[in-house]
Amino acid sequence: MNIHEYQGKELIRRYGVAVLDGHVAWTPEEAVAAAGKLPGPVFVVKAQIHAGGRGAGHFADDPNGKGGVRLARSLDEVRAAAEAMIGHTLVTRQTGPAGRRVNRIYVEAGCNIARELYLSLLVDRETAQVTIVASAEGGMEIEEVVSHHPEKMLRAAIDPATGLWPFHARKLAYALGLEGEQTAGFIKFMESLYSAFIALDCAVIEVNPLVVTTEGAIVALDAKVSFDDNALYRHPDLEALRDETEEDPKELEAAKHALNYVALGGTIGCLVNGAGLAMATMDIIKLYGGSPANFLDVGGGATRERVTAAFKIILSDPNVEGILVNIFGGIMRCDVIAQGVVDAAREVSLNVPLVVRLEGTNADLGKDILARSGLAIASADNLGDAAEKIIRAVKEAA
Repeated sequence: MNIHEYQGKELIRRYGVAVLDGHVAWTPEEAVAAAGKLPGPVFVVKAQIHAGGRGAGHFADDPNGKGGVRLARSLDEVRAAAEAMIGHTLVTRQTGPAGRRVNRIYVEAGCNIARELYLSLLVDRETAQVTIVASAEGGMEIEEVVSHHPEKMLRAAIDPATGLWPFHARKLAYALGLEGEQTAGFIKFMESLYSAFIALDCAVIEVNPLVVTTEGAIVALDAKVSFDDNALYRHPDLEALRDETEEDPKELEAAKHALNYVALGGTIGCLVNGAGLAMATMDIIKLYGGSPANFLDVGGGATRERVTAAFKIILSDPNVEGILVNIFGGIMRCDVIAQGVVDAAREVSLNVPLVVRLEGTNADLGKDILARSGLAIASADNLGDAAEKIIRAVKEAA
């Protein structure tokens, strides 16, 4: 689960991480009032969306204008920036061309920046350790650094049995070119950030830029915080920070029906039971020249109602040109899936090709239900046959 910058900063501040003072605002009037609480004379007005690259982005109704992070040197400039952002659509590298509507902004105190660095904490699945990633090349072009100069990205893995030690932070500080009191400040910053990461069950905390001020202080100028969904049951206060307007409506609807769904942007909708089988299904679609529109795992105990809901979610994606159902019946019975497919196809007036592959418990019964439905449903003998048939059917229907 992702949260907004201002929410992330408030959380990590509680663990001693240095951040600048700021206030969230929903209207231009609130933005001016927020700026009035800050010392000035420089303010920073930031659009709050769940995407990076805000400063380098543009607003859909003003493609040649300023981005979603703006300096203001008066209350009038704060108001003007707020009016240009709130209610408008911000387009960045990470939002895609559709962009994201800005519903709130963050008005923050300015500071004197001497250097911009990059710092993040994440869970490295290869080492099963929390890993620090840092670079002396922080700021808006960090993606270019990662792509073209990966040697400039520093990494340090933290043993979960011992946690962060000062030498981890000290080694990184030296590599980043920090000196004197800056090193001590960086060590304290890292210890606080690591404490927040562990206590909050985070998946990622990214600080870009991490700045060294002209006074030598180490400050988080931005904060992107993401949590491990599987640990949210331990943090009801964090769950309350969720902004559903920033999430895919299809994924929200799937969660209501206990379905594991992720939109992917392709054209072949997938309905599968089991995460591993779902991954294999997406792979074979790619192998045969198609592109999966989604990951969707109905689980091992799906009811007809859940299968029907899954079909509706898949078909709510306008990019879907065909659907592949791939079921291996173990705990899940193939006849239950088949009846759910038939019910869903009738309820939503299915108008795209549908291929179904059933194997396992009650597979013959399931195939019989499909055959007797009177619907244009193609059966497949195996996974390769299923992928070949759905891709061919989509091409013929185009």
